Amino acid sequence: MAERAAAGGGKWVDVAPERLPRWLENFEARHGAYDEEGLTVTGADGASATLHLPPGAVAVSTVAELIAEARRPRRLGLLLARKGAVAVGIADGDELVTSKVDTHYVQGRTAAGGWSQQRFARRRDNQAKAAAADGAGIAGRLLLPEVRTIAALVTGGDRSAVDAILATPQLAPVAALRAGRLLDVPEPRHAVLVSAVAAARAVPILIQEPVTESRRP
Repeated sequence: MAERAAAGGGKWVDVAPERLPRWLENFEARHGAYDEEGLTVTGADGASATLHLPPGAVAVSTVAELIAEARRPRRLGLLLARKGAVAVGIADGDELVTSKVDTHYVQGRTAAGGWSQQRFARRRDNQAKAAAADGAGIAGRLLLPEVRTIAALVTGGDRSAVDAILATPQLAPVAALRAGRLLDVPEPRHAVLVSAVAAARAVPILIQEPVTESRRP
């Protein structure tokens, strides 16, 4: 279970919906019997864990309701982009039911100066625009026909590459479903798209450790 630092302190962990009851049991074992307030549980030692809804889930008010909602099958759109590579798919529950992966060459940055640098920069910009257009075409073919059945669009990779694809006016209905979090994924490949399904379904949990006397200001 990967961890990532949270802005303002604490850490984020992603937990599969099916593992949430066991995760809460382990939290209690580590931090003592916990109190529940809304979607936050606080252990006897002061540690807290705040559960957040996965993309496409409807609002709930208790942890039990969140567990049930997170387990509910949802159709999610997936759009991963990095440099010239794009992967688009639709997941139904935990299964990737349709997908398309494509790679479009985009030249790397050059250390050359003067006219050569400007020429390479223009070429790179044109290649990036062509890659975004190709990615938008793939997203349009796969996602637009299913936009009414998709609960959310989960994106990943390079934010500027994703933004360039979703800036295409025809994709406005898809872009409107975009979830806030950007998945951190390597260059999109089919295997990466498959693993992104689990990341998209996971419940993000913000953990705050108790403040010990030695850490108090």
